[in-house]
Amino acid sequence: MTMRTTAASLLALALATGGTAAGAQTLEYWVYSDFAQGEALVLQQEFIKEFQESHPGVTVNIVGKGDDDLTAGQIAGAASGNLPDVFMNAVGVGAQLVDVGALANIHDKWMAMPEEFRAQFNKGAVENCAPRPEEMYCIPYTGYGTLLFRNLTVLEEAGIDTSAPPADWADWLAQMEKVKAAGKFAIPDQALVFNSIAEMYGVTGDVSTWGIDWESKTTRIDPAVMTSVLEKFVAMQPLTSGTSRNDQATKDLFVTNQLAFHTIGPWVNPTYVEAVENSGLKYDFVLMPGETADKHGGIKNFEIVGVAPGENLDLAFEFATYITAKEQMARWAKLLSRYNSNDAAMAEADVAALPLVARSVAAVEVTMDVSPPYLIQPVPACYQSTVVDYVSATADGEFTPEEGAAEMIAELNDCLAG
Repeated sequence: MTMRTTAASLLALALATGGTAAGAQTLEYWVYSDFAQGEALVLQQEFIKEFQESHPGVTVNIVGKGDDDLTAGQIAGAASGNLPDVFMNAVGVGAQLVDVGALANIHDKWMAMPEEFRAQFNKGAVENCAPRPEEMYCIPYTGYGTLLFRNLTVLEEAGIDTSAPPADWADWLAQMEKVKAAGKFAIPDQALVFNSIAEMYGVTGDVSTWGIDWESKTTRIDPAVMTSVLEKFVAMQPLTSGTSRNDQATKDLFVTNQLAFHTIGPWVNPTYVEAVENSGLKYDFVLMPGETADKHGGIKNFEIVGVAPGENLDLAFEFATYITAKEQMARWAKLLSRYNSNDAAMAEADVAALPLVARSVAAVEVTMDVSPPYLIQPVPACYQSTVVDYVSATADGEFTPEEGAAEMIAELNDCLAG
């Protein structure tokens, strides 16, 4: 099916299922700031042009916003009645947006779409958008799984064979210790950011003992697993750079051959590709090792496309289904070499052949969700800060791992109880 045929089919379906025909309407479309610049913006504008051509009289205005501004603007817009019609955000913010009335329940519209369309998307990502029967608040969009970026120069200078990734946690720790002994930093300080702590939990545990039980308002964290995780943080503490996974300084250390490992999503890859050309950086990316050789660590996270309730809902849903359909998402993946939640697009031969996409698809399959389950209730701010506080304190020696795990879980349950 061609791109134009798909657009026409989606329009015909919308009309047949009660959607509105295109008329003189304007859609406000908010995207991540990096999607509104450079090549990404050019492709977004192509999508908009194609949609407008099949919907005479319709105008789509694209606006790029930073992560915090996206959320703040959507919350403020819900209060003022001035929401963007279609917008992106992280699935972890979804419950907050549902609470303030920013996200329309699109369940019936979604179910009216052909099974061929609905089956394109990652099953887990769809389930994240549908927290209860008869409820669905988003369409899966982009995402990532943790990758372990390796500076091959640093590792080789430390006497490490880089022909294969670390086999398991013990092998990885031994490599980090060799890097430190060679006078370089092994890894950023994983205790500084909730997502990097979640990555390390994924090394030892899995999603069955992670996240929140909203019915009982208690954490799912298992004390034995968290104790083992905290032991890993104690072991890593003298090996770290002192910078977080998100700091520019971390990327600078990696590019200048001072840092061996960087666990993060694929968005850092353009920086490292540029460094290959400019400074001769030698690096690769592999799956994050787990406690045992048959396990991997890390997290996965998804971004979503939502539509606002209101008079433009029908048209906004049509546009949302157009930009998330396989044809568009395959073009998106090929342009940016980035994973997205449309499995059919990821399976396209020329997409699957991209190394960063292939590794990201594999990472999503084996990593755990950052903060499940989603779209049930907003996670209190005290939850993530408590995790970070106790991991940092334990890594610094204020608690034993057993004490840190017990104290953390007790405080998390107090946080959730309100």
